[in-house]
Amino acid sequence: MPGVGTGSTVAPRAVGIDCRLATGADEFEAHFALRRAVFVREQRLFALDDRDELDAQPTTLHAIGLVEGEPCGAVRLYPLETAQWKGDRLAVRSELRTKHLGAALVRFAVATAGQLGGIRMIAHVQLPNVRFFEHLGWRSEGEPAPFHGVEHQLMSIQLDRGA
Repeated sequence: MPGVGTGSTVAPRAVGIDCRLATGADEFEAHFALRRAVFVREQRLFALDDRDELDAQPTTLHAIGLVEGEPCGAVRLYPLETAQWKGDRLAVRSELRTKHLGAALVRFAVATAGQLGGIRMIAHVQLPNVRFFEHLGWRSEGEPAPFHGVEHQLMSIQLDRGA
């Protein structure tokens, strides 16, 4: 996928932040290490590792967010049926959660899915993060429900195919 997701998609105030698709063993390991730090050690949603069969799918994309060149955030995205994409496993180092990296990663995932022909993206969002996603243009769908043992809200956003 040359050219897809290779540039930054961040807010102007997010200086020093770059988001891109992971390439090479070091970047993939950083991506998975960030997810383990958040979803295994911090939130205890998974026992040993949060990787699943989706991580091995050739259509699954793994993005990293860098701050001053250091991997500090990750997000996974993959296509579903009929031009719909799903974003999940958004993970940002705890000390950087107020520095716009999460927003940059979400915007990057949305732009990348749009560039790849997606028309809509969904995500299951933990309830404390719903307002954050609403601020980024996402809308709630239905009522909250358990997802991996924690209440989540299904949310969606329309994608711009020219993004």
